[in-house]
Amino acid sequence: MNATDAEVLDQAGGLQQLMGDQALYLQILRRFRQRYAESVTQLRAALAGGDGAGAVRIVHTLKGAAGMLGAQQLQQTAAQLEAASCTLPLAPLEQALQRLLREIDQLLSAADGAAAPAVLASASAQPMLVQHLARLLEDGDGAAIDVLEQSAAALTASLGVEVFEEVAAAAAQFDFDAALARLRRGMAP
Repeated sequence: MNATDAEVLDQAGGLQQLMGDQALYLQILRRFRQRYAESVTQLRAALAGGDGAGAVRIVHTLKGAAGMLGAQQLQQTAAQLEAASCTLPLAPLEQALQRLLREIDQLLSAADGAAAPAVLASASAQPMLVQHLARLLEDGDGAAIDVLEQSAAALTASLGVEVFEEVAAAAAQFDFDAALARLRRGMAP
């Protein structure tokens, strides 16, 4: 991987955020590909429809998801666009997203060839996973939903079934504040 690739997708940084869980990282890459490939099209539609707040939300969510992956170029470009309330040209965002999607496709193709098994977070990593989830919820980052879905077993083991289900239900409704509040109550001694 050359320096330009690292700017597109810093795999080491993305893996570090997930406590080195390669299988989870690959699942999140797949989910990113599914959910965000049409972000620029959705952004253009929101802007064309006069929904500036919706456009900013799309860019904010894309920025957070890119950050979780270690997609530095896309994260920085989205941050600039968000700071300008989506008044800057969209071409740099579209280019950064396309470069990232190509990089993701290459990684997923290589991983699918290796048939990487799904791995649960170890018991020692579970508190870090819960803290990571709390940070995502606090930031209103849609990637929290990915973590809830992909680490359901580990989070259920850490939080208990009732707390996990309540946090997941609130997050699924994009009520990140309620999900965070329930998570914190569930973590309290």
